[in-house]
Amino acid sequence: MSKKIDQKIVGFQVKSKEEAAPEVESNIVQMHEKVSRPETLDGATYKIKTPLSDHALYVTINDIILNPGTDHELRRPFEIFINSKNMDHFQWIVALTRVVSAVFRKGGDCTFLVEELKAVFDPQGGYFKSGGRFMPSLVAEIGWVIEDHLQTIGMLKSPGLSEHQQKILDEKKAEYVAKTGDDGAGGEFPATAELCRKCSVKAAILMDGCLTCLNCGESKCG
Repeated sequence: MSKKIDQKIVGFQVKSKEEAAPEVESNIVQMHEKVSRPETLDGATYKIKTPLSDHALYVTINDIILNPGTDHELRRPFEIFINSKNMDHFQWIVALTRVVSAVFRKGGDCTFLVEELKAVFDPQGGYFKSGGRFMPSLVAEIGWVIEDHLQTIGMLKSPGLSEHQQKILDEKKAEYVAKTGDDGAGGEFPATAELCRKCSVKAAILMDGCLTCLNCGESKCG
C-alpha cells in the first residue's frame, strides 16, 4: 500500500528487523530434545511372541502430552523399552531402544522409523505370525508394533478398507469357501491362500482367474 508524502522530509531512521517485526512470545510447546521428561508418562506395552525364541518380547512405548488442556494438545511418543528373558539379543536391543527413543525426543516426523524397521530382513529367513502375516525379521515386527502405536495416538492413519470394499472381499471369501470347502479350519483366511506381496499376509486366493488378497484387497485384475 503506497502512502503520499505531502511534507518535506527532515530526517530518517532505519529500523532493524527486531524492531520492525518484534517476536511474538508463544506458549505453545513443540516436541524437541530439550523437553524434560515428566515424572509420569502414559504408554502401552505390546507382547511379541516369535518361533525364534521360547521367551516373548515386551515392547513398551511411553507418550508425552504437550500443551495439555489447550487447543494445541498433542500426544507424542517419548521413549521405548524392550524387555525379554532371552539375553541373546541384548546388545542390539539396547542400542535400538536408545536410538529410537532419541529420534522420538528429537521432534519432527518420526513416522519414517516404521518403514525403515519393517524393511529389515533376516538372512536366516523370517517367520509367520498367527493369522498368516509374514514377518521378515524380529526387527520388522518391532516396526509393526511402533506403527500400531502411532496409529493409536493419531500420528498415522490406518489404511483400513471401506465398508464397500470389505463387503466385496467377504463375498469373495464366502464364494471361495463354498466352491472349494476350504474355510481355513476356522481361521481368518483359507488354508490354501497364498502370500500377498503387498501386505505380507497369506490371504490371496485365486477366483475367476484373478489373484485377490482378502486382507488388503490387492488384485492383479485391479
